Amino acid sequence: MKALALLVACNLLAADIPRTWEKSAVESLELPLANPAYSPVHLDEAAYYRIPERVIYKTYPVYAPGRAPANYEESLKTLDPQIAFDPARLSSGQDWIAAGEIVFNWPTSLHPMFFTPQDLRDPDFIRRTGMPVAKDGTIPFARWVVRKKGVVELGSMGCNTCHTRVLPDGTVVPGAQGSNPNDRQGALLLRATAKAIGADKVAAQVRGFARQFELPWVPNDFNRLTATMDLDTFVAAGAAIPPGVTARANTSMLLPPQIPDLIGVRDRRYLDHTGLIRHRNIGDLMRYSSLAQDLFTADRYGTAATGESPAASRPATRYSDAQLYALAQYLYSLKPPANPNPYDAAAARGKTVFEAEKCGNCHTAPLYTNNKLAPVDGFQSPPGTPDVLQARLGLDPRYALDSRKGTGYYKVPSLKGVWYRGPLGHNGSAATLEDWLDPARLDPAYIPTGFKGHDGQTRTIPGHPFGLTLPPPARRDLIAYLRTL
Repeated sequence: MKALALLVACNLLAADIPRTWEKSAVESLELPLANPAYSPVHLDEAAYYRIPERVIYKTYPVYAPGRAPANYEESLKTLDPQIAFDPARLSSGQDWIAAGEIVFNWPTSLHPMFFTPQDLRDPDFIRRTGMPVAKDGTIPFARWVVRKKGVVELGSMGCNTCHTRVLPDGTVVPGAQGSNPNDRQGALLLRATAKAIGADKVAAQVRGFARQFELPWVPNDFNRLTATMDLDTFVAAGAAIPPGVTARANTSMLLPPQIPDLIGVRDRRYLDHTGLIRHRNIGDLMRYSSLAQDLFTADRYGTAATGESPAASRPATRYSDAQLYALAQYLYSLKPPANPNPYDAAAARGKTVFEAEKCGNCHTAPLYTNNKLAPVDGFQSPPGTPDVLQARLGLDPRYALDSRKGTGYYKVPSLKGVWYRGPLGHNGSAATLEDWLDPARLDPAYIPTGFKGHDGQTRTIPGHPFGLTLPPPARRDLIAYLRTL
């Protein structure tokens, strides 16, 4: 009877799993780009399901130098490979959430992307790059993988690589805006690779990689600057990207976006800074996860959208529907860390400021976002488009117009958990709340405290003027309140 009950439970849960790449759901998943003629066309349903499903093996923690148990890496070589994700064994909601954590930590790449095994064994690499280490000595942005007995591989580029934060006390916060300096580490890897095979060859490879960010349909596309960059310039551009910001798929090497905090994603109506992805149900989060990790390489734009995407552009493997469902359940379950900021007299005064300044019009409690979209200068929202603000906030429009995620909007972000996040803004230009509410950021001579730009030149952090004219005491009180959210 017990076995029968488990079988029934599994079947019921399996029946709830949406079909990830269902044609009509994919076709209505995204907002059109600012130039609708160049909105992406995705791989079709039949081709998607011909891609082999990913096999997820058991993975093991990576430790910082001197922090691993005795003979730890040698012991991993004695282990047999184990399949870690088996939906037949999942009989409860908690089982699916636990399985989703396995998917979250599963590395999609077993090749060096930001760091090598040798790097993670080198104390000087940890120190020089500022790589955070958890209080238990682990490096939570990578995992050891055993797919064959006696062979231990370093894996990264799972969800955990970008969406894990280590707080100053060593607490690990899965799903948060990441705190590993991925792109800075990648810049060092470029330099090391150049020593082995030559700077010109590496620069040519990176220029080829950077073409994915170009927009042939945009005159004077900012992203085309990479076509003439030499290796030193590429390294400098990568080194300029701080932790919490990254040049990920379909974004920009020169205007990289802030890494979003996934905690609370269940309540967000749109995903991506530009609100590109509609989030109507758990199936949409599954579709977005598949796009972000695998399917973006098969996207076609404009005149290239005719016919079928080349087989060479498709990923070698993809997540199964069950893996994506488990991952989404895990993301929905994530909770913020305990907030150390007290609701004291300053915070109480700050709440009064928040209300008097009508911050709640956009950052509406209890979500502290109204889940709406703010159009940028240079873009006219089509009549009848839902969830669009009337106000224009003066934000830098380039990422919202000149990227493959450019819808012409920025979504209104939630302020929940802003105390543990940073840098702030859609491209992470402001390191802290104090910097975001500093009127000096509108000065052309300002030096951003977060992402400074690939060239390091002084520039403003434009837009969102709210709070900048407050007297300093009121501004401090407002910040004290925001840190309690």
